[in-house]
Amino acid sequence: MTRRIEMVVFALLGAILIANPAWAAEGGGGGGWQSGLIALAAGLGLGLAAFGAALGQGRATAAAMESIGRNPNSADRIFTPLIVGLALMEALALYALVIAFFLQGKV
Repeated sequence: MTRRIEMVVFALLGAILIANPAWAAEGGGGGGWQSGLIALAAGLGLGLAAFGAALGQGRATAAAMESIGRNPNSADRIFTPLIVGLALMEALALYALVIAFFLQGKV
């Protein structure tokens, strides 16, 4: 069963790679379906980044609260790394927002 799935995935990948030059042969200056794909990529990318950041922040905060609940004296040692970690996760979501704005400028 796994071997069959691998063969299907490789066949689809091969078909996509073979058809790619045909898609690029359009030339001309229209946007057509490509601008729609760019807009779709921007929206999906931003949504996935926000979803991933929210999951990461929730798990990190839950782990920190559980740790503080088990040992309340460690709250000051846990707080600073938690805030730094949350800021880094939020920065990744903001990078995705900036990239989505750049992609929207190409539409």
